[in-house]
Amino acid sequence: MDLFSVALTRTLHALMALSFVGAYITAESEIFRLVHVSLGYTLGGLLVARLVWGLLGPRHARLSALWGKLRGLGDWWRGLRTGRASWRQMQNLYMAVSVVAVLLAIAPVVLSGYVTYQEWTGEWMEDVHEFFGNFMLMAVLAHVLGVVVLSLLRRRNLATPMLTGRVEGIGPDLIHSNHWTLAALLLAAVLSFWFWQWQASPQVPAEGGASWLHPAPGRAQSHNDDDD
Repeated sequence: MDLFSVALTRTLHALMALSFVGAYITAESEIFRLVHVSLGYTLGGLLVARLVWGLLGPRHARLSALWGKLRGLGDWWRGLRTGRASWRQMQNLYMAVSVVAVLLAIAPVVLSGYVTYQEWTGEWMEDVHEFFGNFMLMAVLAHVLGVVVLSLLRRRNLATPMLTGRVEGIGPDLIHSNHWTLAALLLAAVLSFWFWQWQASPQVPAEGGASWLHPAPGRAQSHNDDDD
């Protein structure tokens, strides 16, 4: 077994998945509105962390490695036209495109959600937020489907290395450091943010408008006021 994915990369992957699934499930709930918003903020923060890690992390975690896979799209297309397309290359391209689609969807989902939450625009922004949320769901499902299908075709579980960071086989570690300290710091930061959000939720923001994370009392109760 050789190490190919560091702990920080796997922690980012797991927290992104958890944040998105939780935010999507609570999207229509008024009771869990703050949970939905907090998970949305978490997803945005994790995107920033992933971009930084993609610039400063080990070679296999860098965005340049992902871009290198996408650069093969032109060669594969030309091979397809001449009947010499590589099936293995197509599989790798599919997974790379699905990952890029997920990453590109995060920013518009979070930004449109923040604008909607603060009620800076009309209801049309809520439709924009819902559109990008559904787009990201499709991208996530496409990615998961790719993992399942490729696992069946290659007759080995491709999901396991995402959890353990190791692939079957004997050989030297592709990555020399697991970066457990960075992974622990990231997890602690996320848990601390969730705890702070939970602690701050009963507090009433100062008058004069919405705070950076929480809406003003009048805005939070606007739907109830319409029913009176």
